[in-house]
Amino acid sequence: ADCRYTCHQECRSLIQLDCRRPGQWQGQLSPESTLVPPCSQNVTQTVEEEAPEPPTVQEIKQKIEKYNAKVTNCLLMKLNDDGTYTGFIKVHLKLRRPVTVPAGIRPQSIYDALKEVNLAEMTDKRTSFYLPLDAIKQLHISSTTTVSEVIQGLLKKFMVVDNPQKFALFKEMRKDGQVLFQKLPLTEYPLYLRLLAGPDTDVLSFVLKENETGEVEWDAFSIPELQNFLMILDKEEKDKIQQVHRKYERFKQRLQQTLKEARGKPG
Repeated sequence: ADCRYTCHQECRSLIQLDCRRPGQWQGQLSPESTLVPPCSQNVTQTVEEEAPEPPTVQEIKQKIEKYNAKVTNCLLMKLNDDGTYTGFIKVHLKLRRPVTVPAGIRPQSIYDALKEVNLAEMTDKRTSFYLPLDAIKQLHISSTTTVSEVIQGLLKKFMVVDNPQKFALFKEMRKDGQVLFQKLPLTEYPLYLRLLAGPDTDVLSFVLKENETGEVEWDAFSIPELQNFLMILDKEEKDKIQQVHRKYERFKQRLQQTLKEARGKPG
């Protein structure tokens, strides 16, 4: 109420403020006493806003026509008779950790794709490897396809058997020279976001990344995955130690050279 500190209502018990009111001596006010009641406007609260009205079929048709007019690669959106529509999105895969795939499985054929054959279920053997950094996968989806279904579809295409909860879909936006990432909820519709943003991927693009939820849930990983993590951490530790050694070795050499040059100078 005095310092105008703003926090979420759920965070009130975690806030520790060294509060000072002008003219008051230290210790007279406690931080809790300065926090305003939950009804105050200074505390950010969850407000139930009315959901926006869904666009009409006519509005969708106009948006699709405007979208297709800007398309230069023949990847057009198509409106169906029932008001739904289909189109394409590109997803950048920016995964820093290895993924788990079946071992000894042949690549998926067109026959497998048409018959929806799940090759991952044909063997219990597993192996881990890194997907190519910043690989791009193009998906043909519907306006009713959710983020959750996009993630599951990507994992299936790459025969990744990891838990889909380990991954999250982000939208990447560029504004004022900055790159902004926002995690999309599982119930969001990526094709609608693509429709609103237009076909320009510099305005909006989709990225698949690890689902960073704070504390790592190690129980969700298999034994081979955990062993791979230990190997990776061990290698990163050794590389870091070598970098530090090289840094101080160069510093030592420059210092010795400076001392050597200083000995030949008067004073």
